[in-house]
Amino acid sequence: MTAGTGRVICGITMSADGYTAGLNQTEQRPFGDDGGDGWGDRLHAWFSETPEENQEEIDEMTAASAFIMGRNMFGPVRGEWDRQWNGWWGDDPPYHAPVFVLTHHAREPQPMEGGTTYHFVTDGIESALAQARAAAGDGDVAIMGGATTINQYLAAGLIDELRLHIVPLTLGAGTRLFEGVPPLTLEQVKARPARLVTHVTYRVRS
Repeated sequence: MTAGTGRVICGITMSADGYTAGLNQTEQRPFGDDGGDGWGDRLHAWFSETPEENQEEIDEMTAASAFIMGRNMFGPVRGEWDRQWNGWWGDDPPYHAPVFVLTHHAREPQPMEGGTTYHFVTDGIESALAQARAAAGDGDVAIMGGATTINQYLAAGLIDELRLHIVPLTLGAGTRLFEGVPPLTLEQVKARPARLVTHVTYRVRS
């Protein structure tokens, strides 16, 4: 797997049939059609409606020392940066660490409040990981998503630990985890059922 002292981890919410977002994604509905009325209502109800029950898993999401995400997770802007978009999370994003955004279009780093700085990487997933590892030092690097980005890292054998938050609904179509990924051997590390979700952590075996 990966070299260095820190792990490369990722965590993502998915439906029981493996979808992390439905069809018809828009700026108003970034997770597409999931049967709810708005911003990923059903897929992420465990996060918004029962945070106390899931506090450990919520805290783990932003506990890494550096982060990587795809441009689709960063925001709805496509093509050249013809609009000043600084992510979905406002002036003080929850990461409080360097975030490396995969894109085909160069852009200067964007510092935010609270210690988050977005760095825009145009030369691929391995370059983004190398930069994130350098920034993280001995800490973990988290691949935040979306599923297309995670699938690229899984296919390249670059993820050590996979944290899935599995919601008891099916979407039937959309963006799917493991799409195009060769067969993997996963070792279950822990699993915890909650009212609206089941949290499962796997170690990805080399």
